[in-house]
Amino acid sequence: MFLRYLLLFLGVLACSTSAIFIRESSTDPFVLTAMRLVLASVLLAPVLLAQLARHGAAFTRHHMRRTILPSVVLALHLISWTLGARMTAVAQATLIVNLVPVALPFFLLWLVRERITRAEVAGTALAVLGLVTLSARDFTAGGGSLAGDAMCLLSMLLFALYLALGRRNRDFPTIWLYVIPVYAQASVVCLLFALPRIHTFAFGSLREWGLMAGLAVVPTLCGHSLLNAAMRRIRGQIVSLVNASQFVFAGVFGFLLFGELPTALFYVASVILLAGVSLVVLGAPAGGNEGAVTGPGS
Repeated sequence: MFLRYLLLFLGVLACSTSAIFIRESSTDPFVLTAMRLVLASVLLAPVLLAQLARHGAAFTRHHMRRTILPSVVLALHLISWTLGARMTAVAQATLIVNLVPVALPFFLLWLVRERITRAEVAGTALAVLGLVTLSARDFTAGGGSLAGDAMCLLSMLLFALYLALGRRNRDFPTIWLYVIPVYAQASVVCLLFALPRIHTFAFGSLREWGLMAGLAVVPTLCGHSLLNAAMRRIRGQIVSLVNASQFVFAGVFGFLLFGELPTALFYVASVILLAGVSLVVLGAPAGGNEGAVTGPGS
C-alpha cells in the first residue's frame, strides 16, 4: 500500500516540475515545445518498436488515422501551456492547467455520450467561481498575469479534449500504440510552428539542452508513467484529487527559485477550486472519467 502512494506522490511531484523547466529555459516557447516532444518521441522509439513487434498485426492504418486529431490537440495544448507558464506565476499556472477533471465530463458527454451528474455540474460552477476569484486581482491590477491565466485555461481545455479523444480511442491494441504515434505527430506539428524561430535556439548551450531533456524526461515521461502506474493500483478518483495538488509543489519550487509568494487571494481561490474539483471527481458516475490524468499532460 505504501509503495502505491509513493508512486503517486513521485508522479505528482515530477509533473509539477513542468512549469519550472519552462521558466528556467530561455528558449523560444515554440522551439522548446517542439524539442521536448522530439526528445520524448526518440526516447520512446524502442518501446514503439517492441509494441509493433508484438501487436503490429492488430495496428491498422485506420488506427493511425485516428491519432491525427489527438496529435494536433496535444500540440496546441503544449504550446499554449509553455506560453502560459511564462506569463503567470508558477503555482497559479499549475493550478489552472490541472483543473482538467472539471472540464473533462463535458467533453466526454460531447464525444462519447457519457452522462453528467448534478454533482459534476455543481463542482464545475464552483470551479468557475474559483477561477474568477483567482483572476480578479490580475484583472484589477492589469499586467500580463490575466493573459497568462487565460492561456493556461485554454491549455487546460485542450488537454481535457485530448483526454476525451483518448477515451474515444481506447480500443487500440495497446496504450503505447496510441500515445507514441500521437507524441511523434505532435512533435511534427510543433516543429512547423517552431521553424521560423529555430534560428534563435542556442544549439551550443548545454544548459538549454539539459533543460529540454529534463522537461522531456521528468514531467513528460517519468511523471505521467508514474501516474499511469498509480492509476492501475489506486482508485481513479483518489489519483485525480491528489494530482490536482500539483500546484502546491510547483508553488514551493516557484518560491525557492523565483521568489514568487502567492497572495492571500490565491489561497482563497485555491480552496474554492479544489472544492469544485472534489465535487466533480467524487460525483462522477461509476466507470466514468478515471483516465483523467493519463497522457503527457503539461
